[in-house]
Amino acid sequence: MKLIKTLMAGLAAMITAVGFALSAQAIPITGMLNIAGTANFNTSSLATAGSATFTDVIVLGGNTGTFAGFAVGTPVVMASYTFDPSTITNGLWSVNGFTFNLTSSVVQTPRSATFLSVSGTGIITGPAGFDATPGVWAFTSQNAGGHPHDTFSFSANTEGGAVPDGGMTLALLGAGLMGLAAFRAKFGKV
Repeated sequence: MKLIKTLMAGLAAMITAVGFALSAQAIPITGMLNIAGTANFNTSSLATAGSATFTDVIVLGGNTGTFAGFAVGTPVVMASYTFDPSTITNGLWSVNGFTFNLTSSVVQTPRSATFLSVSGTGIITGPAGFDATPGVWAFTSQNAGGHPHDTFSFSANTEGGAVPDGGMTLALLGAGLMGLAAFRAKFGKV
């Protein structure tokens, strides 16, 4: 009878632990976000530009995953950005509670006076309940007229990380330990 009470108490503790593990899981951020606006570069030629400030940045269409419900035309807050040399930029963009923190970037070649392409990596964070998620992104600007104020486009596509197992590992470990305890209790006395 004592063995049954011990096993029942252990089972109750295991179910409670699994419940907490399941409720503590956050959701990874997935999909692609497209934004665009006006870039003001530090030089008149994209071949020599090293930084930009942004105005009139909005959400475009074609968003997927977590970003699928973002309304076209939603304003986006975008920080000044130094891309040559690559500079870490926390809060590169923010919209609807999501923020992209740039960790590295690379200016793609060929680069010309009228075309610039930059790609890189960073971390996208979201409102409560979302995991900080690694993301890849691309930034392009076309400057056909040689003016330092040009429209740009930006997209971010998150990479999926490891998927949490929902507490199954913890449940199996607990069941195994309880089995060992029951075996020891029943056969441990000689």
